[in-house]
Order: sequence, then structure tokens, then C-alpha cells
Amino acid sequence: MKSIKKVLEETKFKDRPKNIAYEFQEYGVFLAESLGDTKHYSLYIKLAKELPRNMLEDTLNFTKGYYSAKNKAKVFMWRLQELRKT
Repeated sequence: MKSIKKVLEETKFKDRPKNIAYEFQEYGVFLAESLGDTKHYSLYIKLAKELPRNMLEDTLNFTKGYYSAKNKAKVFMWRLQELRKT
């Protein structure tokens, strides 16, 4: 059985923010990792704090269904912009 320390060291995203205290921060990190855009954690945390959750969920579901995308983060931002216009 592995210790917790070893499991945490083997995590996929080692540059993940360590000082997450609120739920919206955790959701922002989840968005960044789901889209494969771990360089912009703070952007997704800001979006999770300021925008309605249902809008972000709809955008994420649309992006996950867009299989031919080379950069899912760009598709996410485009779709979010389209939803904010309406």
C-alpha cells in the first residue's frame, strides 16, 4: 500500500495550485485540467467565481463533445463568448 505522500507526488498535474480554500477555486482548477490548459489556472478560477455555474457547465459539455478540436481551451472560450452575447 502506498502512502498518501507518494500518491500526491505521482499526481498528473504537479503545478496545480496548492492553496485552494473555496469551492469556486476547485471548480476553476477542474475546468483548467479538463480542457488541458493548466497554464491558465487563474483565468478559469476567475470565470468560476464570476459567471453562473450553469453557463460554464453548458460550455464545458459543448467543448467535450467537440472531438475534432486541437485546442479545447479555444473552443471553450469561443462558446463562452457566444453564450454571453445572448
